Amino acid sequence: MSKIEGTRDFLPVQIALLTISDSRSLEDDKSGRTLEEMILADGHKVVGREVIRDETAAITARLDELIADPGVDVVISTGGTGVTGRDVTPEAFKEVMDKEIEGFGELFRWISYQKIGTSTIQSRALGGVARGTYLFALPGSPGACRDGWQEILSAQLDARSRPCNLVELMPRLKEHLDGG
Repeated sequence: MSKIEGTRDFLPVQIALLTISDSRSLEDDKSGRTLEEMILADGHKVVGREVIRDETAAITARLDELIADPGVDVVISTGGTGVTGRDVTPEAFKEVMDKEIEGFGELFRWISYQKIGTSTIQSRALGGVARGTYLFALPGSPGACRDGWQEILSAQLDARSRPCNLVELMPRLKEHLDGG
């Protein structure tokens, strides 16, 4: 189990939030609002929150912009991870990712299984890295967002978390791009 080690300083992470939806607006986006509230309560910075249509080209274009922004360390999306014809978030994320973090999706589904049973197979939640920026795609329900943040991301995006965390790897994420 991860635990917080008090000898290290907390380092706030800059996080952009995307809600992938054809029917939501910022005003009625409960999942995005849930994520934003938890992220801010944990001391991180939300550097943007927006709704994007569930279209591969729109998602990849916005991801490319956010990945190129030095003020964004992490992009977390909610929605579009199911199996219906309009659910294209995983495909869009994979188009821009350099590496997939398979354990994120696996762990998310294991946690989800404890709560919703076999229905978790419908989730294609995933994580990865793109040009030095972490990307995480969560399902579109507030409960799934709470599970993803509280059970996984809050610890992994806290530099004090032991035995290891994703924040301590951030300075090395672009090694392959810098010729290292």
